[in-house]
Amino acid sequence: MHHFAYRRGASNQNVLHAEEVDLADLAGRVGTPFYCYSTATLERHYRVFAEAFDGMPGTLVCYSVKANSNLGVLATLARAGAGMDVVSEGELRRALAVKVAPEKIVFSGVGKTRDEMAFALDRGIFAFNVESEPELRALSEVAVAKGQMALIAIRVNPDVDAKTHHKIATGKAENKFGVPFAEALPLYGLARELPNIEAAGVHMHIGSQITDLTPFRNAFALLKELVGDLRAGGFAIDFVNLGGGLGIPYRDDQPAPPLPSDYAKLVREVIGNLGLRLLFEPGRMITGNAGILVSRVLYVKRGAAKTFTIIDAAMNDLLRPTLYEAHHEILPVVAPEPGTPTIVTDVAGPVCETGDYLALGRTLPELHSGDLIAVMTVGAYGAVLASEYNSRLLVPEVLVAGNRHAVTRPRPSYNDMLEAERLPDWL
Repeated sequence: MHHFAYRRGASNQNVLHAEEVDLADLAGRVGTPFYCYSTATLERHYRVFAEAFDGMPGTLVCYSVKANSNLGVLATLARAGAGMDVVSEGELRRALAVKVAPEKIVFSGVGKTRDEMAFALDRGIFAFNVESEPELRALSEVAVAKGQMALIAIRVNPDVDAKTHHKIATGKAENKFGVPFAEALPLYGLARELPNIEAAGVHMHIGSQITDLTPFRNAFALLKELVGDLRAGGFAIDFVNLGGGLGIPYRDDQPAPPLPSDYAKLVREVIGNLGLRLLFEPGRMITGNAGILVSRVLYVKRGAAKTFTIIDAAMNDLLRPTLYEAHHEILPVVAPEPGTPTIVTDVAGPVCETGDYLALGRTLPELHSGDLIAVMTVGAYGAVLASEYNSRLLVPEVLVAGNRHAVTRPRPSYNDMLEAERLPDWL
């Protein structure tokens, strides 16, 4: 569920609103394209996930910052009680900037630098998710140099097919993430020998946009087996990090993914009796449906083989369709009148790439220059993947709460873009 719906607007037309904010009016104030996030949706999705685990003491929901790192979004979730899962010093600094308690932050990722490790240790984060033997040795050396203990969970790759897009699967043997299941016990043995390392957890994350609970069941069964083996070997394992990955609905003509309550039931069934503290890293499930991208039609171009609706948003603003062949529903901001004809069109942007599109062969109400559209379900992996390709300005982000809105990342000027670079002195 999200809080974007048609309501009677100031123009006396049915206009798409973000909560109580008229998006046509907002487009006039902010300019297009822009991302818009709904506070009510963010809060609801976090609450639904967290409340699914009521009665399981010590559960910590660490929102995955990589999905959407906008400070307004992070502050909203921090106020709701979320911890944070980060994969870089920059993301850690963002989490700290919105007052997330360090003891509610975990540091993931396969390529942590020693400087990042030192920074995280100095801030007193809860734990590191370690992904390799070289990283484990490096963390030990950094912790020794700083005279601090590093609490860790080793990320184990269970070689489980998450049945998701190959670019967002992380739990197969050919993926770069984690250590092979067969190598986990020896690596925990090394962790016990290394100074300033406390191996108290196990981490497993098998992918993103998972719409079938079976891969989770298979992965969690292996995790349970590993916890038993570790405890039998004398390890005081007291928490497991189950990652994230629960899918969301991107289109109306496909079955809905499992609910957080279904996922929580599975977790309770498979590992709920181990007496472990549970950590989770949901990202897309919380922010995906909480965001839209508003864009304006520039031209409708009728080619020899296709009709193209050219808009002012492009692949540099929303990369997911090009990168993942992702489907996003597209709605006109002003609801079409009954009987409005439809067309089959490619929705494309101004970037000089054939791959610059937001939708291919989409049936939409016939649009005209100046019309506004909303690209739905872009709150996760939308703005965070944006770039200045073709020297296009980064898209602004707006947070809505009731009838209020705030530009949480302004659109830079062209001078801002140029002044971020320096010419060498010989030029």
